[in-house]
Amino acid sequence: MLTLTQELVDKIVAHARKDHPDEACGIVAGPAGSDRPERFIPMLNAAMSPTFYEFDSGDLLKLYREMDDRDEEPVIVYHSHTATEAYPSRTDISYAGEPGAHYVLVSTADTDGAGEFQFRSFRIVEGQVTEEEVRVVEAY
Repeated sequence: MLTLTQELVDKIVAHARKDHPDEACGIVAGPAGSDRPERFIPMLNAAMSPTFYEFDSGDLLKLYREMDDRDEEPVIVYHSHTATEAYPSRTDISYAGEPGAHYVLVSTADTDGAGEFQFRSFRIVEGQVTEEEVRVVEAY
């Protein structure tokens, strides 16, 4: 289960809406070993595409060094889908390189009649996708 604050949900959704019609992407870092997302880090979609995302390799390297210096790890890797449901694509699955991370997808398309966005979380390990419950809290 992914537990995160309403503030983080709001920031991730706002980033997805801001970058629409391109996919948004980013990371939420937390203390190493804690599984507690704390520090919101919106990233630039280097692909600037409505159908896929790509972290800028230089920005990503810089971020990983910074997280290492702060004894953090990526707790959430998020991105948006602009025209499809919030479910990992084959490309998303192939790029999922953080087996301990929660992969959050936000869809800015109303694909299920449930409203203007979907917010879902998945574990992706060795190509296997498992959806998990999302628990939103006011504070930790």
